[in-house]
Amino acid sequence: MRVALWLLSLFAVAVAVASFAGDNQGTITLFWPPYRLDLSLNLVLLLLAVLFVTVHLALRSLAALFAMPGQARRWRIQHQERSLYAALLDALSHLVAGRFIRARKAAETVLAREDAMTRLGESLSYSGRLRALAHLLAAESSQALQDRGARTQHLRLALEQSTRRDAQEMREGVQFRAARWALEDRDADAALQSLDELPHGAARRTIALRLRLKAARMARQTRLALDTARLLIKHRAFSDLAAQGILRSLALELLQNAHDPEQLQGAWLQLDLAERNLPDVATEAARRLLQLDGDVELARSWLLPVWDALIAQPSSLAPGQRLKLVDALERSFMLAAAAPEPAWLTRIEQAQMRNPGDALLQYLAGVTCMRLQLWGKAQQLIKQSLPRLQDVSLQRNAWRALAELAEQRGDAAAAAQAWREAAKR
Repeated sequence: MRVALWLLSLFAVAVAVASFAGDNQGTITLFWPPYRLDLSLNLVLLLLAVLFVTVHLALRSLAALFAMPGQARRWRIQHQERSLYAALLDALSHLVAGRFIRARKAAETVLAREDAMTRLGESLSYSGRLRALAHLLAAESSQALQDRGARTQHLRLALEQSTRRDAQEMREGVQFRAARWALEDRDADAALQSLDELPHGAARRTIALRLRLKAARMARQTRLALDTARLLIKHRAFSDLAAQGILRSLALELLQNAHDPEQLQGAWLQLDLAERNLPDVATEAARRLLQLDGDVELARSWLLPVWDALIAQPSSLAPGQRLKLVDALERSFMLAAAAPEPAWLTRIEQAQMRNPGDALLQYLAGVTCMRLQLWGKAQQLIKQSLPRLQDVSLQRNAWRALAELAEQRGDAAAAAQAWREAAKR
């Protein structure tokens, strides 16, 4: 359809020109004294058209002639840029492939070509970002080659280039890499310093929080590591199981760093409720408090949520956690100046009656009865639990308790036999 319209238009123009030129009798007279020149109008129009085309072609030729230096300049720039991009791709590919020497040479080639273009007066609009990236690649390669001097120099230059307006978005990436390299060098203070220099928004990104967590743990700054881990968990950076393990290990480390009951209580208050209810954390806190001669009743109050969880769902605690809980409660009963509260005996007896086959609960009930001077019941419960106790330390404690009970009732032979059995463990 379009071709047909063009043909119709062409025929219309041809008809109009033929109608105008065929019967055109007009003439144009030029007077050049003493001469006179008569020209037909059609010829004059033809000459004007030829003159216009000639002038137009001449101007185009002159413009092309004068544009040749600019085209040559643009060609040189394009050639330099292509070479520069090829060197940059070489640096990236070599770095990924583990050819670090070649990667560093390619990055240095990028810098050299950019310098050459700058000296020729051909400055790129993104030169700052390009130079920062090239220095970063060279520093990464130097880090892999354990060349600390070259890495430090390229890192410094990358930071300098990242201050330029066209490369400011590169600065955060350079600081992240600097923190990671410091961690690889086991320099936690330098890593934390690099992370502290980040803007507030960048410092709360997941990658920054992960680096901060590693640096804080390396620097033994448990409180900082715990706060960072909580932020990462809010960002869903870990699975539920991994998050619980990280919080448990950091909470245990925070408690183990306490050297007196006041410090331990302060560390305990710094923990969240969910962290305090973790079985390993609560039992370790109570055990640590008893070791530091702290308040026995406070230690039992820390153990109470774990005990309630055990009673509500016995399978919620692993065998090792159950053993630690029983051991912590036994220590609290033994170290207390007074007999334990009857409420604890009630709790333990109820749990033991619900699970009569549980040797740990039976042993704990016997120990509690012993502290309440219920000698006969204590001896019965401990004897019944002794053959089923798997832990060697509990077996030793059970024989010692039987020896003390035998001495209490004046049976020297049974006491001696129990002491011998305890010594064998």
